[in-house]
Amino acid sequence: MERKMMIDQAKVRVLLLESIHPDAVSRLEEDGFHVESVRNALDESELINRIAGVSLLGIRSKTQVTAKVLEAATDLAAIGAFCIGTDQIDLPAASAGGVAVFNAPFSNTRSVVELAIAEIISLTRRLTEKNALMHTGVWDKSADGAHEIRGRRLGIVGYGNIGTQLSVLAENLGMSVSFYDTSDKLALSNAHRCASLDELLETSDIVTLHVDGRPGNAGFFGAEQFAKMRPGSLFLNLSRGIVVDHLALRDALKSGRLAGAAVDVFPKEPKGRGDEFLSELRGLPNVILTPHIGGSTEEAQSDIGGFVANKLAKYVTEGNTTLSVNLPGVTLPELPGMHRIVHMHKNTPGVLADVNRILAEHGVNVEGQMLSTRGEYGYLITDIARGYPDVVLDQLRAMDQTVRLRVLN
Repeated sequence: MERKMMIDQAKVRVLLLESIHPDAVSRLEEDGFHVESVRNALDESELINRIAGVSLLGIRSKTQVTAKVLEAATDLAAIGAFCIGTDQIDLPAASAGGVAVFNAPFSNTRSVVELAIAEIISLTRRLTEKNALMHTGVWDKSADGAHEIRGRRLGIVGYGNIGTQLSVLAENLGMSVSFYDTSDKLALSNAHRCASLDELLETSDIVTLHVDGRPGNAGFFGAEQFAKMRPGSLFLNLSRGIVVDHLALRDALKSGRLAGAAVDVFPKEPKGRGDEFLSELRGLPNVILTPHIGGSTEEAQSDIGGFVANKLAKYVTEGNTTLSVNLPGVTLPELPGMHRIVHMHKNTPGVLADVNRILAEHGVNVEGQMLSTRGEYGYLITDIARGYPDVVLDQLRAMDQTVRLRVLN
């Protein structure tokens, strides 16, 4: 049997970038993994130089895991995105290389929603302007331009996990809610589904974006969309920086078309804390700028750290892919005294029959088995009794459909 295929947990190297929460380090070290934690993001060339020998890679939103990085990552088994989005990872290349990808689709939802609510209230009450005046010694006790959020209409673009929770909280605060999403989504409570983005823009007092960063969304919101918003309305973006044309946003703010904006994400962001931040929006008094902190609460980062780290650990030690972004979700309860063979393969007819034929030809009994497919790929977990000839793994690996073969336990 090929011992190099077995999992030696003491030799599993983990590289965590972008100051991932210590809870992730603790969880991975529990399983005996060797963890290296780096404060900042790495660019492509830096990551290529560091990725050799790494089995598990943890990133947040700044690090780009490109096809070139994945090509250099010959030992990489899985990537953990310690955030919601995974557009910073070349998912097709990861799948083609047999690399599983996991994220945290729910853990920081509440934190992002609370920041959005705080910014909506701050902008509606003109708190940023009042605060700035007070710090310069100016007492401006005036109600001009300040409003309650009760009775105002919030337009949510993107009705996913964040958009739906924001919808519920906004209604509880007395707001009316409209939403627009390209997918069919169930409207919660009294939220109104808009038939088009234009309808939402023309009828909302506040527009907030909660869309993903797929390439097709780059430049999604620009001068045309700002021109269709109601005069004096507010704009928020807590999704991805690339979806908004910041020059067009600046023009809409300076012209008075928009009364204010809050932006948490930017097309180009500094690599680490303390680096200079450059933006067309700097210096505008009616704009709240925050350094991509939507999910940056201690509660959210702790939850994310534990959640994603647990997914990575379970994948390495048990082969489970529940909630994987790019692989079929498969979970098979462990049987004591068994070897577990994990077979990722191209999704073509007859793979299961071929695997079981190879096992049967060598007298290997299947004690447990689970297969699932998604798109181009299939994922098969098979538990077999200990003690089988080396040729079994050789033949499984030699199958035309095999993408990656691992033996656990």
